[in-house]
Amino acid sequence: MTPLAVTACTATSAMGSGLAAQFDALAHARSGLRPNDFSSAPLACWIGRVEGVEDFALPAALAAWDCRNNRLAWLGLQKDGFIERVHAARARYGAARVALLLGTSTASIGATEEAYRRLDADGGIPDDLLRPAIHAPHSLAAFVAAALALEGPCLTVSTACSSSAKVFASAERMLRLGLADAALVGGVDTLCDSVLFGFNALELVSPEPCRPFDRARNGISIGEAAGFALLERVEAAPQAPRLLGYGESSDAHHMSTPHPDGLGAELALNDALARAGLDAAQVDYINLHGTASQKNDEVEAALVARVFPPRTRASSTKGFTGHTLGAAGILEATVALQAIEHGLIPGNLGGDTPDPSCGAQFAWRNEHRRVDVALSNSFGFGGNNACLAFARAGVAA
Repeated sequence: MTPLAVTACTATSAMGSGLAAQFDALAHARSGLRPNDFSSAPLACWIGRVEGVEDFALPAALAAWDCRNNRLAWLGLQKDGFIERVHAARARYGAARVALLLGTSTASIGATEEAYRRLDADGGIPDDLLRPAIHAPHSLAAFVAAALALEGPCLTVSTACSSSAKVFASAERMLRLGLADAALVGGVDTLCDSVLFGFNALELVSPEPCRPFDRARNGISIGEAAGFALLERVEAAPQAPRLLGYGESSDAHHMSTPHPDGLGAELALNDALARAGLDAAQVDYINLHGTASQKNDEVEAALVARVFPPRTRASSTKGFTGHTLGAAGILEATVALQAIEHGLIPGNLGGDTPDPSCGAQFAWRNEHRRVDVALSNSFGFGGNNACLAFARAGVAA
C-alpha cells in the first residue's frame, strides 16, 4: 500500500475533550469511568460519559440535526483546530473531492428511544422529534457533511466495534482509485439505553470499572466518544505521521464471541502487516481491543503472545474510556498516534492481576520509549475485525 499522511486528528471521550486532555489523562493514568448516571432506569455499572454534551448546542442553522450523537460529533469537531484543517482541505481540493467516511454502531438511536418513550395518546411521535433524518442510520455522516459543506463521497460504516477503524480502509481505497483527494474519517457513538441494557442482557456488563486482561475481569464498561482524522497523500504533508496499512477480516464464528483460536483477529493482523510491508518485530506498540470480556481478552492475549517478540509493548486503554463501540477504532487510533508523537506507552489501566494468557509484551504501567510503529486493533461482533498500522514519518517498512 502507498502510505497516507494523517494530517490532522482529534478525539473527545471520557478522558476529556481534545488531544491535550486525552494525553494528560493517559500520562497520569486517570480513568474517565464513573458510576452509571445516564440510563432511564437503574443499572449498576460504570460508564465513560463525556462531560458537557447536554450543555452543548448546535448552531441554529443545524438545529434540525439535534440529538446527543450529533451534538457529541459537533463538540468533537471543535477541538484541535480540526474544522479549520478540513476547511483548508476543502479549499485546496474542492468540496466534491473530500470524502467523508464515518463509523457508528447506533447512530442517533438515543433520539429514537426518546421519541418512543414520549409517544402521544394516539401513538404519534412528539412534534419536536418529527425529524426523520435523525432516526436514520446515516444521521451522523449526513449531519457532518451538511455542517462542513462537504460534497464528496459520503459513507456510513456500521460493523459494530470495528466501524471507525474500517473507515481508514475505505478511505485508502477511495484515494487510490482517484475518487477523492482527501478523506475525513472518524466515528461517533453515544450512550443510550439500547446499548446499556442490550449488553447487560448479554451478561457482558461489569458492575464495577472494567479490568482489561485482569485475571478477575468480569465484563465491559460502556463509553461514548467522537473522533476524527484527515487523510491525504503523503506529498501534502511529508512530516505527518502515516497510515502504513490496514487489515480486515470476517470470520463469522459467532454473533458475539470471537473465534476461539483468534482466526479472524490474526487474519486482520497479518493483512495489516503485509499491506504495510512490516514484520511483527518492527511493531513498537499495539493498542489492543481489550474490552475486559472473558473470551475477547483471552483470545487477543494469546494472539499477541504467539506473534510478537517480548520487546513489543501492548495495552488496552478501555480502562480509561470504557468501550466506545463504533467510535472505538478512531479513538484508539488517536492513542496510537499519540504514542508515536510523545513516546508514551499507556499502561493497561485496571489490569492489576494479569491473566495467565498475557505474555511479556504487556505494559501494565505507563512506559516512556520511542515508538516508530504502532498498531490499533478493533474487533467487532460477528467476527468483524480490523487492524490499523501507523508510523512516524520517514520510517521505512
